[in-house]
Amino acid sequence: MKNNFLITFVIFFVMILFYSESHAIPAFARKYSMSCQTCHSPFPKLKDYGDEFAKNGFVLSDKDAPRYFQETGDNELSLIRDVPLAFRLDGYATYKHKSNEDKIEFGSPRILKVLSGGSLTKDLAYYFYFYLDEKGEIAGLEDAYLMFNNLFNTGVDFYIGQFQISDPLFKRELRLTIEDYQIYKKKIGKSHINLSYDRGIMLNYELPTKTDLTFEVLNGTGLIPAKNDNFDNDNNINFFGRISQELAKPLRIGGLIYYGKENLASNYFAFKNKVNMLGGDFTLSFNDKLEINYQYVYREDSQPDSNLNKTKTNGSFIEIIYTPKGDESKWYAAVLLNYISSEFQNSDYKTLALNIGYLLRRNFRLVNEFSYDFINKSNKLSLGFVSAF
Repeated sequence: MKNNFLITFVIFFVMILFYSESHAIPAFARKYSMSCQTCHSPFPKLKDYGDEFAKNGFVLSDKDAPRYFQETGDNELSLIRDVPLAFRLDGYATYKHKSNEDKIEFGSPRILKVLSGGSLTKDLAYYFYFYLDEKGEIAGLEDAYLMFNNLFNTGVDFYIGQFQISDPLFKRELRLTIEDYQIYKKKIGKSHINLSYDRGIMLNYELPTKTDLTFEVLNGTGLIPAKNDNFDNDNNINFFGRISQELAKPLRIGGLIYYGKENLASNYFAFKNKVNMLGGDFTLSFNDKLEINYQYVYREDSQPDSNLNKTKTNGSFIEIIYTPKGDESKWYAAVLLNYISSEFQNSDYKTLALNIGYLLRRNFRLVNEFSYDFINKSNKLSLGFVSAF
């Protein structure tokens, strides 16, 4: 009852804020008094400029943010004058059809989260968001990290905290479709390992040849709660590596490697699982109007369940985004095709989603998404909104 009251109060507060400040824009845009269009097209999808802004510790190198820090008279103290906050609120009405069974339901809010981030001092930034409500539940803290930009003047960006392993590939939180990048979320058997959230450190470095290098050291357990002050339930450390290269202006290619171990148990039987992943990806972008993203991941588990030995999984997705007038477009179309084939029972996944949206404001868009599940022979139509303020 207490949690329901809390959610109701927060939703009511956000609705008041939304209607009284309908022209408000999220925290980073407020900081620099500029449009969301500068970094997003359409939001939350990042443009190159927005990506550089994030990599630079949420600081624009060509623009100052006046009165961002509080004057205290202490040169050794960096104190943000006003803690930056932003909100995201999504909601949908959905029609579902499966095996001659029709269903209409309302899912609003589907997402309600509060976000905060910004520069703490020169070359040091933070970012986090908290799901106040996700599909009717309090999901809690997901992204939460500190970022040291240009660590010790080496050109290396250093992150510590919890983040998505796949962030250097394609960021799940910035996609336009309701349908997710499923191969990043896939876990096989009793394995805790996937390419979604984990705790650890991440190092990024860009070579003069426009080659991006990423190295991550991870718990390999996801965001499980600590037990007896232990955030990792075994003594294994997992590793992720990524390299990407811009070959020509419209084309970027990349590859990934993941190696990890985990201790698992089933019916009082303990066993170890080794996970290896290899993958490749590319992005084709044509004049900021048409973008094609592709991801392939091969995964091999040595023993994901007590009665299984080596198990292979192949997964991929292709995403096509069309904005007819680039960042000036009022409407867009996005297609996402997911494909997963696994030797583990019931892990196959094959869906197609078509999302068409229209921007009423830079930070408020109407969404219409149709998706089809090829395995279950079912389809879904969702109508709703995505807002940020």
